[in-house]
Amino acid sequence: MNDISNYIDHTNLRQDALESEMIDLCEQAINFGFASVCVNPVHVQMVNSILKHEGPKTCTVIGFPLGADSSEMKFAEARFLVHQGAEELDMVLNVGALKQGELQVIENEIGQVVDAADGNCVKVIIETCLLTREEKIVASKIARSVGANFVKTSTGFSSGGATVEDVKLIRKTVGEGMGVKASGGIRTLDQLRSMVSAGADRIGTSSGVEMVS
Repeated sequence: MNDISNYIDHTNLRQDALESEMIDLCEQAINFGFASVCVNPVHVQMVNSILKHEGPKTCTVIGFPLGADSSEMKFAEARFLVHQGAEELDMVLNVGALKQGELQVIENEIGQVVDAADGNCVKVIIETCLLTREEKIVASKIARSVGANFVKTSTGFSSGGATVEDVKLIRKTVGEGMGVKASGGIRTLDQLRSMVSAGADRIGTSSGVEMVS
């Protein structure tokens, strides 16, 4: 395995997170060489001002955590945040639409965010804990077909997080040409290694410092 720091999206998506915590998050990401700092939209501009000449990318979330926004709202949010300095966008798909078989809705909203991202990285959160095996496969295939860069397992705010089995299934579905991000409940180095062995390229976690220290 390569340096584990390269896999980590250093994350703080708590609703009560303070600006001082965002500054600490950025400093830790720079010091440890994490892939990105993932924060709520309100913090993007400040985080980007710290990271713009550093290694870690500025990552934020779209339609988070429920995915229950229209395609137009997700497009607008994504476009605005890219202009604010976001370099990676983790969007939550419309789970209800997926479960109702409204696949055109899913294709459209992911495509809208990919368009709004203007070449920046898009990760599609499919919320695996709410899906059947077939729904996970369908969602992953759609994300790949419309040009997203990653399929991500979870928000970490629903009834479950990443599992090795889901990471393996997504990797098998999308092949080697697309990223897979495991997120939700990953707190130890052993868990990280298991997810990477299963096929994950990125790990979303708030425990990155503990893992590499």
